[in-house]
Amino acid sequence: MFPPEPSLALIADVFRFCAADVPSWNPISISGYHMREAGATAVQELAFTFANAVEYVNRAIAAGLDVNAFAPRLSYFFAAHNDLFEEVAKFRAARRMYARFMRQRFHADDKNCRLRFHTQTGGVTLQAQQPLNNVVRVAIQALSAVLGGTQSLHTNGYDEAIALPTEQAATLALRTQQIIGYESGAALTADPLAGSYHVERLTNELERAATELMARVDALGGAARAIEASFFQEEIARSAYEYQLSVERGDTTVVGVNRFSDGEAPPVIPTPDYSELERGQVARLVAARRARDGASVYRALAALGAAASSYATAGAARPPLMPHIIDAVRARASVGE
Repeated sequence: MFPPEPSLALIADVFRFCAADVPSWNPISISGYHMREAGATAVQELAFTFANAVEYVNRAIAAGLDVNAFAPRLSYFFAAHNDLFEEVAKFRAARRMYARFMRQRFHADDKNCRLRFHTQTGGVTLQAQQPLNNVVRVAIQALSAVLGGTQSLHTNGYDEAIALPTEQAATLALRTQQIIGYESGAALTADPLAGSYHVERLTNELERAATELMARVDALGGAARAIEASFFQEEIARSAYEYQLSVERGDTTVVGVNRFSDGEAPPVIPTPDYSELERGQVARLVAARRARDGASVYRALAALGAAASSYATAGAARPPLMPHIIDAVRARASVGE
């Protein structure tokens, strides 16, 4: 993974550029999804995502930006897993937590305390055994995200535990969203489960536990220090291990895996032949390199490299990178270069 310190310096540069030049662009999607995929619990997903957010906002303010200049374009990326009510409560708790720390820690305007988030159904929950069961898992997870108030949604293909999604699986994933959106009525009411004793209790419990875990991160000096001390990694690894043990003991049921198995091997889905696509892309890249001015590319990349080198040194004076990146793109430098 990219080291925390230069990563934070780079994102502060992107915040600065976007606030000044492309204010409607979302400069970052602060993600809890990847931590959840690695084994984080719902509480850890909330706490670590928002601890990262606090770190990003602190760094941007330290770089001279006003919180209200960039906060409107912050977005978040969460997972949706199988426990329907826990996931709905998680999204509800997330909105409370975000509004609180943006207002209390950073004195953001009210409109900038609104949580905007995307949700993806849990890839790690998909099983290779009896893959059609994943259709139901994805539908439940998608429903939890809609009931929890997500602004956008990605539904996984049912066969993604085996291969890249087939056209049939991708279409069914899309139809799942459309049926929830256009037929179920679940999207017509804001926060439709508010007032439910169970959901309100879960929301309070998740908010309390995640706030306490955020405080532990603060005590370590913030997210960057906590990551460098392996706190995030160790906590997530412990949760992943405990979950796997619970599955192997049978305490947690995974339908078709440790209960209700038919004993059949997972189906084999042939991998499509992408060689023609690869050859076409290589040919386009070769043609682009032949048509460009090599000297201009060299100068742009040299200037970018000189500016970027300062980002590897903690506390160094760091020039803006975005103008150099744009110069390199205009000169037709490749992404790899």
